[in-house]
Amino acid sequence: MLGSTVCMASSSHNYYDEFDQFFYQYFDQRFDQTFENLIIAHGGQEEERLERKKRVYIERNREAGHLRLWNDYFSDTPTYPENFFRRRFRMNKRLFMHIVDRLFNEVHFFRQKKDGLGRLGLSALQKCTAAIRVLAYGTAADTVDEYLLLGETTTRACVEKFVAGIINLFGDEYLRRPTPADLQRLLDIGEQRGFPGMIGSIDCTLNDINVLDRSPVFDDIINYQALQVTYSVNGREYHLAYYLTDGIYPKWATFIQSTQIPQGPKAVLFAQRQEAARKDVERAFGVLQARFAIVKNPTLFWDKVKIGNIMRACIILHNMIVEDERDGYTQFNVSEFQQGEDPGSSHIDLMYSTDMPSNIANMMDVRTRIRDKQMHQRLKADLVEHIWRKFGRDEDIN
Repeated sequence: MLGSTVCMASSSHNYYDEFDQFFYQYFDQRFDQTFENLIIAHGGQEEERLERKKRVYIERNREAGHLRLWNDYFSDTPTYPENFFRRRFRMNKRLFMHIVDRLFNEVHFFRQKKDGLGRLGLSALQKCTAAIRVLAYGTAADTVDEYLLLGETTTRACVEKFVAGIINLFGDEYLRRPTPADLQRLLDIGEQRGFPGMIGSIDCTLNDINVLDRSPVFDDIINYQALQVTYSVNGREYHLAYYLTDGIYPKWATFIQSTQIPQGPKAVLFAQRQEAARKDVERAFGVLQARFAIVKNPTLFWDKVKIGNIMRACIILHNMIVEDERDGYTQFNVSEFQQGEDPGSSHIDLMYSTDMPSNIANMMDVRTRIRDKQMHQRLKADLVEHIWRKFGRDEDIN
């Protein structure tokens, strides 16, 4: 019995050993096969992904693109006349060529270079035209590919280099502070409209109001670097110039709003004149949006610095266009609007020194004057009376 029991135990033990050995072999085979299959599948996906991301080379006949552009707009006998050029490039050909020449001579990116095979690259005309088309029409970067034969990436680079070049080469001249002559001209125009001491209008968004305390608009005044302005309204003398704004702005001495619910003919006339004069800034921004659609369309870039550069470059280009075409605009002589008994009271004190040392006490004093609500109310009341005396009779006649 004992012998048979031992024999049975030995047989059972051998059976379990063989089963374990078979199980482990089978498990190892299946594991190795599964792992190998995963490696093959992953490798295939990786190769497919790399193959899918592989850049496709497109042979663009860029020389033909330059020749077509030259014949269409820049040859002695161009296909399209001057008015077509003005509409599609947003400026006259003379000004555009001036910009191209400056960029070609002073920005390395816009110089035509040769590749390793000695083949000429894109011309400055192609690069600048691609940039100005994107700015003018606000379209995607690849829309100029079929005509100018530039890839999307190259076009985006042209836009970035173009706006940076415009800012660096022309920003100091066309995005500068007003000169004394500019400021006097603004004062004269403001006075003939019935607002002595007014130097412009401000129209911003609600977000700009939230950060008004950090706005640099009045930094020059606070730091004693602004020119001194003197004007008289309703027999009272003032020394702080002001802007026309809408009702969202605070009641500071430098902001004059309209009257929301005017009561009486004087208040009604003041509201009409204020709102009519304040439309200048809205018209100016409307012209900027119409001229450069990239300003009003959804942004093509995510980087805030690039977006800011595009906005600055469009403003600079706008100012350059205005200067270039100013002779063709309808101009008026301010003196024609000045009556003999009222030669105008707004003027700049050229004897006022802008190099005065500023300390914290003086800066806080000027800051308090800028935010003086009582002065705001007094100035607004004087303007109401002044406008009524200046235009009230004409309104009654009409």
